[in-house]
Amino acid sequence: MTAIVLVALGLALLGSAGLVTGGVPGLAFLLHYASGMPLGVALLVVNLPFALLAWRALGPGFTVRTLVAMGALSAGVEATRWALQVHAASPWFAAVAGGLLIGVGLLVLLRHGASLGGVGVLAIVLQRRHGWSVGRTQMLVDALIVAAAFAVVEPGRVLASVAGSLALNAVLAWNHRPGRYAVGLGYRS
Repeated sequence: MTAIVLVALGLALLGSAGLVTGGVPGLAFLLHYASGMPLGVALLVVNLPFALLAWRALGPGFTVRTLVAMGALSAGVEATRWALQVHAASPWFAAVAGGLLIGVGLLVLLRHGASLGGVGVLAIVLQRRHGWSVGRTQMLVDALIVAAAFAVVEPGRVLASVAGSLALNAVLAWNHRPGRYAVGLGYRS
């Protein structure tokens, strides 16, 4: 629950300022802005294909925890939209604070052998197979997603979004290390 609340609050800050982020939430924001689909629904739509990757590469236990987290986040995003109205967040503050909240939320999930799916699953698979940093891998994919935002978000907000993605990924790059978290990921200390 802690992770879901942190990530939902981070996404609420980003959304209130018309920003995006990387990963599946970034893709969901793009779908939300382009189609008007509720962000919580867009999160589920974009994330479900990654469940297959999680099942095959990380096993059923991780996948079930991740599916529960994905569903909880989708519900949490919609509940946060209903319960919390942020009307005048500075884009730069929203980007950095939202990115930090999301990064810490993701770290909590990873600590407990789950993720929010999507790019996180891909990054964990690449870390296990090739030793790649979760944060750095996500940062590269996030850069591509945020760059795609130029199609639906004004350039100044995309630049603020970059700051948020950097904050999010810095939390992961500095705090998530192979072997640190042994729960459910097949790591050994």
